Amino acid sequence: MDSAKKTMKDEKDIDEGAYVVGEEETPTGLLRELMPRHVSLLMDGSYRWAQQAGLLMSQGHDAGAKRLTECAVLCFKLGIETVSAFAFSTENWGRDKIEVESLMSLFQRYLKSNIQFFQSEEIRLSVIGNLVKVPESLLGAIKETEEATKSYKKKHLILVIDYSGRFDILRACKSIVKKSQQGLIREEDVDETLFEQELLTKCTEFPSPDFLIRTSGEQRISNFFLWQLAYTEFFFSPVLWPDFDKDRLIEALISYQRRERRFGLRI
Repeated sequence: MDSAKKTMKDEKDIDEGAYVVGEEETPTGLLRELMPRHVSLLMDGSYRWAQQAGLLMSQGHDAGAKRLTECAVLCFKLGIETVSAFAFSTENWGRDKIEVESLMSLFQRYLKSNIQFFQSEEIRLSVIGNLVKVPESLLGAIKETEEATKSYKKKHLILVIDYSGRFDILRACKSIVKKSQQGLIREEDVDETLFEQELLTKCTEFPSPDFLIRTSGEQRISNFFLWQLAYTEFFFSPVLWPDFDKDRLIEALISYQRRERRFGLRI
């Protein structure tokens, strides 16, 4: 509870687009050459964080959005090129209507208030997901932000909204079947590389995350990137997402760099 109140206090005078993320030098214990290229964030615990602090649910989600920007910028400063953040699953549509509407409003405000920030930091912003149920106003904000940042290459923030890993795979299968019926591809053309080009993560140069961080103590992937996570390293933090600060991120990255990634081989 105290940490939640401290986070709110530290952020109360900071606009949604303005962040200070600490020194740019590589922190002690980390090697820049061993940084993952793509980090995925399962940002869990914002609602519980608000409850523990006696705050409104919306305040918890607002704090979580600010933490995302801070975390992503630090990743980019450390040389990580792609950060994907699971913001809203397809299953989340089943939540209370007030919470869903609050989240849709937050996503729209987040994009609109951060366009200039993304441009100043040369961060490309992409949003992937089904998006069929997403409000038109949010779709407009997505299109505007993606268009304004599409030329940036070195830093890529991917917001994952209305996403289901099963949907992503089924969508790819249907697309391949359709192209086969049209004579555009042959059965022998279908391999992992072609299949990956049909997934929603085709928007990034690094579609398969090297490292996934999930906060709040939960230890599951919740229908996220089912294909893409085949050889991803996992880190489960007990910390609620709004409290996942710079020190916690560095702790996670140190854990990643100490591992030996074998990809099924004996080394």
